[in-house]
Amino acid sequence: MQAEIGVIGGSGLYSMPGFEAVEEVRLDTPWGSPSDAYVVGRLAGRAVAFLARHGRGHRISPSELNFRANIHGFKQLGVSRIISLSAVGSLKEEHRPTEFVIPDQFFDRTRGRVSTFFGEGLVAHVSFADPVCHEVGDVVEAACRTAGVTAKRGGTYLCMEGPAFSTKAESNVYRSWGMDVIGMTNLQEAKLAREAELCYATVAMVTDYDCWHPDHDAVTVADIIRVLTQNAENAAKVVAAAVAAMPAGRTCKCGAALAHALITDKSTVPDATRRKLELIVGKYFAG
Repeated sequence: MQAEIGVIGGSGLYSMPGFEAVEEVRLDTPWGSPSDAYVVGRLAGRAVAFLARHGRGHRISPSELNFRANIHGFKQLGVSRIISLSAVGSLKEEHRPTEFVIPDQFFDRTRGRVSTFFGEGLVAHVSFADPVCHEVGDVVEAACRTAGVTAKRGGTYLCMEGPAFSTKAESNVYRSWGMDVIGMTNLQEAKLAREAELCYATVAMVTDYDCWHPDHDAVTVADIIRVLTQNAENAAKVVAAAVAAMPAGRTCKCGAALAHALITDKSTVPDATRRKLELIVGKYFAG
């Protein structure tokens, strides 16, 4: 079963209301198994594939996620655009709990996570100056208005390692850098989506003020879960509106991200690597 739009559900969002003709699809990828089965069906008249990032029941820690398998699985299903939903802490007073942020930048504070499909004899350097697809970002921003959800466009998502939350010292340093929200997952997704030539945008759902705020200096899972429930309801509305309004074709550059990124002499690429990356680079080796 194929899909055109992918949705990644973050903490608190393990299913997507409103699906029709739903089918669960379990995939194997060259990088192993994704977090869970993809739930494929129709939403607002469009073919959509949904994946619970941490698995249903929230079984997988951010540092344990198989990001490559998750993104490659969407590619296998025919997806060309991904809307990623992510629970985040706010690093600015203006981003309030239950509100959404649609960031346009990422900052990496993870350690040792794999965030590329390439290597093993094939080198690629994709442009990542603008890591979010502006077309999908536009659609999501408009969908938030349609759904009546307060959302702010722009800003930087700082991706930390976790799974522990920040110390106060870390949180205050991130604030001094001008970061907007803090999460644990979306940077690797964005990098891999770009390499796979998929459009990608994040909907960062604010759950708390991290630990810098005097009224929120001890963030707990119980506090966050209370906000997650409301965020999940709003996220479902936003996704449905975004899917319905998504243009049929792409005019952005995401679909040709590898056109000037592959640097290795094609004649030297090992056959095993070419086979492993066929779905991603095959069109550049044809002919």
